[in-house]
Amino acid sequence: MFRIDILAVGKIKKGPWAELLDDYQKRMRWAVSIHEIESRVTDPKAQQQDEMKQMLARLDPQSFVIAMDERGDGLRSLDFAHTLQKLGNSGISKISVLIGGAEGFTDDVRAQANLLLSFGQQTWPHLMVRIMVLEQIYRAQQILGNHPYHREG
Repeated sequence: MFRIDILAVGKIKKGPWAELLDDYQKRMRWAVSIHEIESRVTDPKAQQQDEMKQMLARLDPQSFVIAMDERGDGLRSLDFAHTLQKLGNSGISKISVLIGGAEGFTDDVRAQANLLLSFGQQTWPHLMVRIMVLEQIYRAQQILGNHPYHREG
């Protein structure tokens, strides 16, 4: 149904994070790719600019863009699934999910987003957000497929 690119700042090394990501990716019926963005710049502001430049360069102009941002809307899993369903019903098949680094997004990257999405008011490590995004995409896939993985209570 969807082709989803996750553009994420930072590189995951072998270990539990990578194993969990692999587990979710193996479960997916939708095509989900993770593109890691790294900067060799050490100054935090210059590093942010470099990361955002790389992110924008990889962004597919035909894609519906979701930026994971603390200023974004918090959606319940069911609402996220229904949002994806509405996108699919309107003919959108390509989605890009953006995950920033320690400095977050620049305004020009935020402006590219069709949806700012938040996992709450707390700050989360970008590696953990990557896993949480994959889990929510998997959950949405299961909800839309009427699979009992998701339970409302």
